[in-house]
Amino acid sequence: MLLVIDSGNTNTVFAVYDGDELRGEWRSSTRSDRTADEYGVWLSQLMQFINLKREDIDAAIIASVVPANLFTLKTLCRRYFDTEPLVIGEPTVDLGLQIIMDRPEEVGADRLVNAVAAHVKYNGPLIVIDFGTATTFDVVDGEGNYHGGCICPGINLSLEALHMAAAQLPRVAVGRPAQVIGKSTVPAMRSGIYWGYVGLIDGLVKRISEEFGAPMTIIATGGLAPLFIEATEAIHHLDQDLTLRGLVEIYRRNKAA
Repeated sequence: MLLVIDSGNTNTVFAVYDGDELRGEWRSSTRSDRTADEYGVWLSQLMQFINLKREDIDAAIIASVVPANLFTLKTLCRRYFDTEPLVIGEPTVDLGLQIIMDRPEEVGADRLVNAVAAHVKYNGPLIVIDFGTATTFDVVDGEGNYHGGCICPGINLSLEALHMAAAQLPRVAVGRPAQVIGKSTVPAMRSGIYWGYVGLIDGLVKRISEEFGAPMTIIATGGLAPLFIEATEAIHHLDQDLTLRGLVEIYRRNKAA
């Protein structure tokens, strides 16, 4: 079985796959001070709830956008699962795509993994919108090659910045307001953030598609993606397991090589 680890800026997702079957998935807050032993005990206990043992894992793959966490996650795989993990971004790992960028080494691992998974399922050309700590728009051509995209502040970052920079503005929860015109401070903030983000999605999808010069399929992923899927016609598919499936596909390609 394959242990899949997706370490983002806010959360780290651990999943176990038996072939294409997802056997278990768990989420932890991303903290650079957490040790491999802490992860190992926590993950081992969670696996027991679905009748999995550490010995069932015979391979692992990691995608991380937090360099400080990578050593810990590698140690976790070696010490607790007796396996040397594949790591996205290392020269020995073949992604099976071209990165058509000025500085390919700067592209986040999660963005490349999403590109692989999206092309396998949806062909292309594509735009993948990932609603995470940052909101990213990634462009994939019909051959599966990665062409770059846009990086925007995530919606929670935007809300926190608004609260921190303006003394009279409170923290508010993300949600779809019934009206665009807010009649008091909190509804006005919620409307500005939510409908402003919908405008951002619509505007960037339109501009990217026009610049790319071809009709594009738009896929949304990430924790807050479901909040926007019904508010815009720009998004064609919601795919919450995109990154995990991409890691499974990359492992399969490298195992077969």
